[in-house]
Amino acid sequence: MTPDYTAAINSAALFDISNAAKLLLTGPDAPMFLGNLCTNDVKSLPLGGGCEAYFCDPRAKVKFQSWIYHIRLSDGRHAMWVETTPGRNTELVQYLDRYLISEQVEIADRTSDFAQFHLAGPKASEVLSAALGDAVPELPEFAHMERTFGKDATCSIRRRDQLGLSGFDIVCRNEVADGVRRMLTAAGAVPASAETFETLRVEAGMPVFGKDIDENRFVMEVGNATRAVSYTKGCFLGQEPIVMARDRAGHVNRAFLGLKVLEGGSLPAGTKVFHDGQEVGLVTSSCHSPRLGVPIVLAYLKWKHQKPGTRMEAETPSGKQLVEVLGLPVSS
Repeated sequence: MTPDYTAAINSAALFDISNAAKLLLTGPDAPMFLGNLCTNDVKSLPLGGGCEAYFCDPRAKVKFQSWIYHIRLSDGRHAMWVETTPGRNTELVQYLDRYLISEQVEIADRTSDFAQFHLAGPKASEVLSAALGDAVPELPEFAHMERTFGKDATCSIRRRDQLGLSGFDIVCRNEVADGVRRMLTAAGAVPASAETFETLRVEAGMPVFGKDIDENRFVMEVGNATRAVSYTKGCFLGQEPIVMARDRAGHVNRAFLGLKVLEGGSLPAGTKVFHDGQEVGLVTSSCHSPRLGVPIVLAYLKWKHQKPGTRMEAETPSGKQLVEVLGLPVSS
């Protein structure tokens, strides 16, 4: 185990995720506008609340993976902060603008204006409190608050367990980011790498657009889609196929699950998985799990081939490798 991985598991690790795409939507119609397009109940978010959501096409195929927060600006106005996959900020602005007709909404790309850190580990709250010099209250996931580091480094602090560990996203203006980083590391956070972030993400079974999700993926096949979809909020783009999958079939054709490799090394994305000679799955992400001591993968598996403990074969150029279904999270 690397020192930063050990810190994430046993204490607290600090990741720089400033490349996350960030949009700000202002105007009285912003909550309604987003609510009509995304899968979750954005219109009902209280100030200080947040949620995970997907933007889909009419077939409920994923266009964007997002996290949406109801915030208040320094001038007192309410606004919606939308985070999405790194590098997709311009595309999301264009997507939203396409549906903007007469609504009173202004869309601003704020990606380059703000730094963002992720503090993760069982002592994340303790480290954050020490850095702030004030106790951090218990927050449900996606709830957020404003706090100031030092004299003038005001940040948005958001509870988000994106690595399967207790975690906080800390968003601040670029000019104060170095100071915030120093205060967090002085309080005990260990600087951590993008490679360790990816290992923890795969162990937690958290899907990410571009690797595990693309624009051909039905949203309800994604592993965490159930918490990102509201069936009670009214109409939204892609609603009909989502409701049909629930009411007619009662399940989706594929599910996003974790597997461990019993024989051989790591499996690259795109590896096909077979059960009794039938192709039943496709690998999307992989890593070596320090906690399990073996390579693990995230994959989509067909219905009736998803039971934990089921053994299958992954087909690689060098031959077949034995794998076993674990479920999610992979490292539990």
